[in-house]
Amino acid sequence: MERLQKVIANSGFCSRRKAEEYIKQGKVYVNNQKVTEMGSKVSYEDEIEVDGVNITSKEEKEYYLLYKPEKTISSVKDEKNRQTVLDLIPTKARIYPVGRLDYNTTGLLLLTNDGNLTNILTHPSHQVEKIYLAKVEGVVTPEEFMRLKKGITVENRKVIPTYVKIKKTNKESNTTSLLIGIVEGRNHIVKKLMQQLNHPVIKLKRETYAFLTLEGLRPGQARKLSIKEVKKLYALK
Repeated sequence: MERLQKVIANSGFCSRRKAEEYIKQGKVYVNNQKVTEMGSKVSYEDEIEVDGVNITSKEEKEYYLLYKPEKTISSVKDEKNRQTVLDLIPTKARIYPVGRLDYNTTGLLLLTNDGNLTNILTHPSHQVEKIYLAKVEGVVTPEEFMRLKKGITVENRKVIPTYVKIKKTNKESNTTSLLIGIVEGRNHIVKKLMQQLNHPVIKLKRETYAFLTLEGLRPGQARKLSIKEVKKLYALK
């Protein structure tokens, strides 16, 4: 069982904040019953209608791994008509991204119409590791490296990376490239970490998601996950 607004958001229909607005406005029905209580919990098997639209997916489950390029929105649709990640995947299924990558952040993004798997991958208790390659301003010193490795407090909560490695230091351009492993799900967490060290992120790429990599893909390309890979993702619960 999950909070109703989270299930709605995981369906890709809208953001969690917008889902809460729909609930308050009395525009959400669960199994044909109006629900207005914010703390209500539902299962992914319940029939949910939002603003007259049935968001319950009865279609066959599909799973994709996308190498997200720059200047692409991690959303089902965009009010400014910019390219979204759905534009890059040829399917009629109502899939949606599992989490988000920023407009100019590149790398590995999963998309599916499986709400149960989405919940497993995004729930904080399951500690799913993502590794990012970050190019930052300035040369990261050994002292700063150790501070990052031991953990840094971001917005009153300590973040301890699962993995940190300096890939390249360029004194001429005054930049550092490093790999950072994160299980946190907070927005812009890598950028916020490096900002705490006074090394703003210039470029960011998600290299891995759990055991999955970008091997064999170029920016903008996608592939379907195998049954074995889907089972391994479910096993992360």
